[in-house]
Amino acid sequence: MIYFDIITIFPKIFDSFLKESLIKKAQEKGLIKIRIYNLRDFTKDKHKTVDDKPYGGGLGMVLKLEPIYRALRAIKRKTPKTKKQKIILFTPRGKIFNQKIAYQLSKLKRVILICGRYEGVDERVAKYIADFQLSIGPYDLMGGELPAMVVIETVSRLIPGVIGKKEFLKERLKKGGFIEYPQYTRPEVFSPKKGVYWKVPKVLLSGNHKKIQEWREKYQKVIEK
Repeated sequence: MIYFDIITIFPKIFDSFLKESLIKKAQEKGLIKIRIYNLRDFTKDKHKTVDDKPYGGGLGMVLKLEPIYRALRAIKRKTPKTKKQKIILFTPRGKIFNQKIAYQLSKLKRVILICGRYEGVDERVAKYIADFQLSIGPYDLMGGELPAMVVIETVSRLIPGVIGKKEFLKERLKKGGFIEYPQYTRPEVFSPKKGVYWKVPKVLLSGNHKKIQEWREKYQKVIEK
């Protein structure tokens, strides 16, 4: 089992994500465990303050270091100790997430995901707490919740049994990367309007497994592992 622990100020964003499709089934099977921590629960003032104005001036607010530190201590107390763990901070300045990183994370026992918000997170989180910083693309989002979902889904599908039989994953994971190729299903011919026909390639209908494999290899894309 791999634990995903998420620190966020908007825990309800994850409600439907956790209760649908393969992510739900993977949790029910005990293949993954996802826990959400509301950062406001780790504050000590009556207003449950998680942010403050940045030193040096500037627009917007910055997430505070202290509640994040307390949240991480609580997570570590609830989960068996392991060296196979990484703490990730989501930030536009982070390394771009890719299949290779997903594969590395899938070998861990615990992944802790810190979701930033507003104008950012106190830099001491990145400097002293997080193992590394991640971004899901060269653009700025409103927060780290969507990146957390992307990471969880990408990593989870690499865990045997999450997306079906173990043989399925083994077939798609080849040396050097994850194999993707064009897929077709019924109907054999689709006509969106008169005189226009969208057809399935004939080779896929031939029953010739050697030819089909050659076709797939010709059009496949290897996503680096």
